[in-house]
Amino acid sequence: MTADTVRLAAVLARQRPPLAEVLARPGTRAVLLAGSKDPNAKVTVVLLDDYGPAFVVKVPTTDVAAQVVQSEGDLLEALRELGIGKLATSIPQPVGYLDAEGLPALVTNALAGTPMTVRYHSWRHTARRRRVRADFTAAGAWLADLQTRTAGRRAPVTLLRDSLERIRARFPGHQNLRHLRRHLAGPADLLARNATPRTAVHGDYWYGNLLVARQRRTQRVVGVVDWEAGALFGEPLRDVARFAVSYSLYLDRHVRPGHRIPGHRGLRADGWGAGLTHAVHGEGWYAALVRGYVTAAAERLGVPGGLWREILLAGIADVAATADHPDFATSHLDLLIRLADRYGPSHGTLSGQPHGQVPA
Repeated sequence: MTADTVRLAAVLARQRPPLAEVLARPGTRAVLLAGSKDPNAKVTVVLLDDYGPAFVVKVPTTDVAAQVVQSEGDLLEALRELGIGKLATSIPQPVGYLDAEGLPALVTNALAGTPMTVRYHSWRHTARRRRVRADFTAAGAWLADLQTRTAGRRAPVTLLRDSLERIRARFPGHQNLRHLRRHLAGPADLLARNATPRTAVHGDYWYGNLLVARQRRTQRVVGVVDWEAGALFGEPLRDVARFAVSYSLYLDRHVRPGHRIPGHRGLRADGWGAGLTHAVHGEGWYAALVRGYVTAAAERLGVPGGLWREILLAGIADVAATADHPDFATSHLDLLIRLADRYGPSHGTLSGQPHGQVPA
């Protein structure tokens, strides 16, 4: 090893060296892992060092994105100070920052594991009950561990109420907002009558941010990345709902419009959010599995399991309120309006006993 090929970690120990300098170093290779189509996008780059460990660099492209990247680094530091035990190895460890043309690029260690996205989009993965259950079980188990380790004071569940307020501010001219608020006032009140511990919150706990591996013949979450929407203390049901909402949304991803979705009797790709509508109002094994996952998590946190549907509605509202991409947010809002039209007095606490539960 020469002076020109010292470990990348030694370079990062300096005060914010230029990204271009690191990329040009002998022995360092860069792999573009992911880009974003969001207005304030970040680009994720993996740095592979022939003489040391790999690192992940999140590069902001705007001043707003830079603030988000800086906040994520601060949150990751704070999480490690909470004393989260064995979970520390599954959360990126911030190493420092690089200078990306005047903007801070966050550098973390690279986590091992296979993105759950790979499993999800493999041949008919979501058509097989056993495989889908394994995904929900793994995601629920990791989340339960995080929430148990970071639980603090209890506070009312205001996820739906707060999301509706943010939706009103984000879409001030939407013609159906008054209609939506009227239909969801009841569900929001039902949730707010209950309280949960405030816990660490990831904020975008969807399968694309989870890394999995087989351990003792069981699939487990071994890494959770992209904490830019997280909080040290927040509503734990936000993450519970986000996983179920996102998993359901893409059930029809590989199906032509109007065609049957394999493995889900009676479900067709007949419009945006067909799988999510099925999770909220449908029947069959998948709807039962989602219901069981949300119910188990709610009861663990001290909320009646019968409010599973209200929690899912809150999760959809949360995406509409917070998603970076405006079209993605609008699509969730339009779907929420359609689902709210179907909300009736027989739902909520009277929605029936859950079945097909998975650990959460």
